[in-house]
Amino acid sequence: MDDTKPLPTAMIPPAARRKAAHSIAARLRALRKEAGLTLSDLAMRSGLAASTLSKIENEQMSPTYDTILSLAEGLGVDITHLVTGTQGKSVNGRKAVTRKGEGIVHRTQQYDYEMLCNDIANRQFVPLLAEVKARSLHTFDGLLRHPGEEFIFVLEGRVELHTEFYAPSLLEVGDSGYFDSTMGHALINPDDRPARVLWVCSRVVGPLAQ
Repeated sequence: MDDTKPLPTAMIPPAARRKAAHSIAARLRALRKEAGLTLSDLAMRSGLAASTLSKIENEQMSPTYDTILSLAEGLGVDITHLVTGTQGKSVNGRKAVTRKGEGIVHRTQQYDYEMLCNDIANRQFVPLLAEVKARSLHTFDGLLRHPGEEFIFVLEGRVELHTEFYAPSLLEVGDSGYFDSTMGHALINPDDRPARVLWVCSRVVGPLAQ
């Protein structure tokens, strides 16, 4: 169960508070039932345990980005639909703007995400602002992995980039990293001060994603 303490309400912009109030748990349950799927059905489609899905739907667990991605794949919906509850636009000449503090806020034990430019569907990549809260790999239930590639740029503080096949990399403000998301990975905050990154995740369609 995610026992992360939320930020004081005064520190969260009003628009972010309103959007954060919309529960991924409720949207997941609604989309699953709309698709006529049982927890077991969705577990098979998403590669997640039925018990995990039950905990998410009952707000006993806060899903990480890779779990949200797996859920969207299993439901056959764009990640924007699951995160925001709305269908993004999928037309030529697309454009989206997110004002400061008005992204969709999602908290986990390891990271606080602010998901940006969510009103476009079927995006080639997903931009996030993230506060890295994890202080050690013990915070994770194993390294995270999912289809795609990722780019991070350190905006504040320092982070350690841990990957499955390489030694950890310590990144400071202005440093960046790019890695294969199918390789186990995690970000750690090694200091007693905030660490924030711009995080861009791509998705791969085809054999790698299967």
